[in-house]
Amino acid sequence: MKRPGMPNPDPAAFIKANLPISPVPSIPEIRLHTAGPASGLWRLAGGSEADPPPYWAYPWAGGAVLARHLLDRPETVAGRRVLDLGAGSGLVAIAAAKAGAATVTAVDIDANAVAAIGLNAAINGVDIVARATDIIEDPPPETDLLAVGDLFYDPSLALRVIAFLRRCQASGIEVLIGDPERANLPQGELSRIATYAVADFGAGKGGGAVRAGVFSLSGKVDGETMPEGPAATA
Repeated sequence: MKRPGMPNPDPAAFIKANLPISPVPSIPEIRLHTAGPASGLWRLAGGSEADPPPYWAYPWAGGAVLARHLLDRPETVAGRRVLDLGAGSGLVAIAAAKAGAATVTAVDIDANAVAAIGLNAAINGVDIVARATDIIEDPPPETDLLAVGDLFYDPSLALRVIAFLRRCQASGIEVLIGDPERANLPQGELSRIATYAVADFGAGKGGGAVRAGVFSLSGKVDGETMPEGPAATA
């Protein structure tokens, strides 16, 4: 824990100096600054309990499965406006840009994540607009596709996120969700598109591989039943 009164280091300079660049497990086409045991992330984090944890510094399965899917199915984003919600390191946003999206915006509540996204975008040779803000109480954004990875880890956040996604879908935005089927994922409102084995930091030390899914928002609410469509598996 950082001692009171210690100044916060410059995020970009800290990330460059302490988070080495490496290929993403399961997605070798993309390289990211990723934290390791000696990164000392506590020096970058704020001293308040309200400061967001540094989730952006590690690969998580929901983002990894979306990134893998977009790279394997570039027609999903080609020529379209894409917004990566809760973007973390920018993994999904980078994959969308590499797959041919017309524009890509990455949004995260953590300013350190936004600094990492800028650095990671440059490493991978893509252009991404990154913003540090919380948009899930706002009107639907101006975008064609909303990508959401790993935002269902907390029950209260999950409720806010799914309400926002419903509003976005109602306004005509396509919604894609990546998740390793954590407990708060509202599967009753989702249709599975694909399943991949990807690395997940949340799987424990070393980030073992897990089966994670890509889902679309089905337009129904929990409790209704709809026939299941075919799901691609990789």
